[in-house]
Amino acid sequence: MLDAAYWTTRLAERARQARVPGAILGIWAGGQEILAASGVLNRTTLVRVSTDSLFQVGSITKLWTATMIMQLIDEGLLSLDTTVAEALPGVRLGAADVGGQVTVAHLLSHTSGIDGDIFTDTGRGDDCVERYVGLLAEARSAFPPGQAYSYCNSGWVVLGRIIEVLDGRSWDESLRERLCGPLMLTRAVTLPEEAILHRAAVGHWAGGARVEIWGLPRSVGPAGLITAAAHDLLTFVRFHLDGGLGPDGKRLLGEASVTAMQQPRAVIPDFSAPGSAIGLGWRLSRWAGRTIVGHDGDTVGQSSYLRVDPQAQVAACLLTNSAQSMSLYRTVFTEVFDALAGVSMPADPQPAAERAAGLDLGGHAGRYERTSRRYDVSVRGGRLYLRVTVTGELARLAAPAPQELILHPADVSGVNFVCRSYDHEPWAPVSFGQLPDGTPYLFAGGRVTPRVG
Repeated sequence: MLDAAYWTTRLAERARQARVPGAILGIWAGGQEILAASGVLNRTTLVRVSTDSLFQVGSITKLWTATMIMQLIDEGLLSLDTTVAEALPGVRLGAADVGGQVTVAHLLSHTSGIDGDIFTDTGRGDDCVERYVGLLAEARSAFPPGQAYSYCNSGWVVLGRIIEVLDGRSWDESLRERLCGPLMLTRAVTLPEEAILHRAAVGHWAGGARVEIWGLPRSVGPAGLITAAAHDLLTFVRFHLDGGLGPDGKRLLGEASVTAMQQPRAVIPDFSAPGSAIGLGWRLSRWAGRTIVGHDGDTVGQSSYLRVDPQAQVAACLLTNSAQSMSLYRTVFTEVFDALAGVSMPADPQPAAERAAGLDLGGHAGRYERTSRRYDVSVRGGRLYLRVTVTGELARLAAPAPQELILHPADVSGVNFVCRSYDHEPWAPVSFGQLPDGTPYLFAGGRVTPRVG
């Protein structure tokens, strides 16, 4: 199965079925790298995808930022218990200023509680991360630090700013000096003017239309700005599989830090993936009793996926130029890990076979809101409906029309549901719960969204 031609054929077939314009599959198994390419980089120009093409990897960037933070810890310049107030004197997190309570560990594990999807564009200058962090004095908090898990992009920009202060240079420069250079990466960049020197993918919306915006603002770079080729991403993964050693055998990260990054720090309350947890950057999943680590990334019309089986020493990445590629990811990674690691991906969540009687659907009705997202939940004709509206700076980037989805019960609990926008996409989990202070919340896309009315 370590045959590039075989995986190229499989990728092309699956990408057509999933309606994904272009994709690259990268595999590391048995000490070999396999690369497969399919489709076009841009549906307007019809330039073909090559195995060395660059795609935006989005939030997979967080693994690189986490690695640099752990390098600083190895160097004795920081600790997991260092607070934001200690690392960045004068920076305020929210009106109540929780900077004295939020630690590096909270930021790495998405448990800070601060509003996470803030995409303020503070310009293209080298001071953009500093300026972004300065605006977090206005950020809201959904819960006190450490009380829950909620995916938090803004926290990773704070981590990027800590790197800048301790290194005395921009986050982009630290990335080049600490990782890209020592790992001998030539196709991992952060800025569009760097990407266009290569064959670079352009994003597409679910219907296939090309996006009109290149990508995310530079200000959120530490959370999701890397554009890379599959080989470079797999080289980064191999550095972790090799216990922190670079390709020349030089130690770039302590073995204890590599291990710590893959240890569970907080439970991810996703009923569709029992056993899921967050480490220090890595997301941990349980596949047939085995721990799989990885991360996903979404930008403007591009989606990327990374999964690693440390036990089998198998890794796979899928880079796509489509906002709707989850079905492709599930199909291809199921085949890859079944064939090369002997482990099966858990099944998709599904609507319950029979509708449970007597569920208190009305108890979930109301408005749930955080920065960039508003959810309106209502009951009509015995069904629960979810209206999703993108707001704020994210609306400027994505500009989707509000969506109304049916929430189908996933079980008899009355709190777990599934929904989807398109019949060819997998079902997505949505659940309801209460924070420790009693505030009702909706959990979707890895985020806690409190009810506000």
